Amino acid sequence: MSNNNNMINILIADDHQLVIDGIISTLASEKQYAIISQANNGQVALNEIAANPNKFDLIITDISMPLMSGIDLCKIIKEEYPQIKVLILSMYNSQTVVKEAITAEADGYILKHAGKEELLMALHRIINNGTYFSQDILPIIYNQYKREKEQEKILALLSTRETQILSLIVKEYTSEEIGQQLFISKKTVDNHRTHILEKTGCKTTIGLVKYAIKNGIMEEY
Repeated sequence: MSNNNNMINILIADDHQLVIDGIISTLASEKQYAIISQANNGQVALNEIAANPNKFDLIITDISMPLMSGIDLCKIIKEEYPQIKVLILSMYNSQTVVKEAITAEADGYILKHAGKEELLMALHRIINNGTYFSQDILPIIYNQYKREKEQEKILALLSTRETQILSLIVKEYTSEEIGQQLFISKKTVDNHRTHILEKTGCKTTIGLVKYAIKNGIMEEY
């Protein structure tokens, strides 16, 4: 921690002053936490941190903010000031956004409708070198993990060449165009296509496209 009296110094970054005021009010009776700074966008928050990185123990940040998003702010903090903890407080619970937060190495993620008890639980876990993700977020994390594991199985099932061809099929390349792209004959492409259909259990090209989209094999190559 950044001081000797066990206080946790916090910066809040959110472009809605009502949210900042709400967090300050929520933590007012919690003597362990000191809200020592606030910012209405990610860039201002980063400037504050860069000016004195040892001043802060934890950042509570929104995702959608002007000039710099909370995700980008988190990435920079974790790269340049890894000792600072980051809790994302957001209204977004989409799989894409949650995955971005995890990739950015956020220490926690809770939704803005969370109550005081959950906020305090998140802060407690995070300052004790743990992580905290809202119960509403856990199914999204699980589904993303499950999807990635399924994709790993699919990629293991298909050869590198077959995956290349499947990704081009999704992009609506013909067998002749795929052959030209990969410097192989149309007949070889058709043979691979047959093997892909057998391995995936699909019966048509449309089936392959749906299969590839479902399993995230879109931009592999």
